[in-house]
Amino acid sequence: MRRAWLAAACAVVVCALVPTAPASAADGPSVVCRFTDDRLTEISGITWSPRHPGVYWVHNDSSGGPYLYAVDGSTCTTLARIRVGGIGARDLEAVATGVDPSGEPVLWLGDIGDNRDSWPEVRLHAIREPAELVDQQVQATTYRFTYSDGSHNAEALLASPTSPDVWVVTKQLARGGVWKVPLSTSTVAEARRVARVGGLVTDAAVSPDGSQFVLRDYLGARLFAMPPRNASVAGGTRVGLPAQPQGEAITFTADGSALLVASESDDALWSVPLPAAEAPSTTSAPPSASDPDDGQPSDSQSSSAAPAPPGLGGGPAAWLLVAAATAAAVGVAVYASRNLRR
Repeated sequence: MRRAWLAAACAVVVCALVPTAPASAADGPSVVCRFTDDRLTEISGITWSPRHPGVYWVHNDSSGGPYLYAVDGSTCTTLARIRVGGIGARDLEAVATGVDPSGEPVLWLGDIGDNRDSWPEVRLHAIREPAELVDQQVQATTYRFTYSDGSHNAEALLASPTSPDVWVVTKQLARGGVWKVPLSTSTVAEARRVARVGGLVTDAAVSPDGSQFVLRDYLGARLFAMPPRNASVAGGTRVGLPAQPQGEAITFTADGSALLVASESDDALWSVPLPAAEAPSTTSAPPSASDPDDGQPSDSQSSSAAPAPPGLGGGPAAWLLVAAATAAAVGVAVYASRNLRR
């Protein structure tokens, strides 16, 4: 989402009110490098390259146009910019590494942002990674879909690195969902919700070996066992992230040993070590008959059963912090909007 200073002020208030999550390892997060390419103004997504060792693909929010940037993962140097031809850039929010229905490795680019929950359909673009890292234009295969219960805003993609399975994670305030997207080029497919998750998920990623996935919000992240389903998202392993203004992008390193995170409003690329002594929990809460993993979760389910936001621990205190931060952000927005009208 293209945000003016008003949104930035709200993000500052939220970060100020909610404590930063603790470091995930003894050494803690560290800055790998800083982006100096002035075209990278709002980094909203990042993913590892399956074809070029040490390279990561990043993109701006929709205001940056239909471009992907290949960057060196150790220096943040831009190696190439590719233009994705014929797709537009309504609200690009996420990129993921996976394979298409023919089994070919692709980069999935998600035009899935919908701030007003109003688009009749959203899109996933499958892009074959170029063999040579030079500025060029590439074409994409586009898959259109909608959600079974109406429109949703989303900023996160999950893609299996070994099979043509793609999920979108919607971004609601209190509770979002993980939606499995059928891939069809001939019709507008209908995504099916397979799990409920915490609110304000800003990005997601699957590990290169396909064994686990991570969800992040503005404050922290959690690791879960693949595949995404209600049983696997009931627990999870908490991972502390560095304090970032409007932190949105996350991926695994190509060797799966750490996470890389970036922000729309900061030029730093951070490395976050993965917890060594813990594994993602898959047994915290088995699915119930009313909320199966492979079906549509029941809307009658109590909201108290929803997991806490990915970056926070469970319990009333976490939700009170989120509520307080949200209320403060809304207050800033109202105050600012009144002043803007004067």
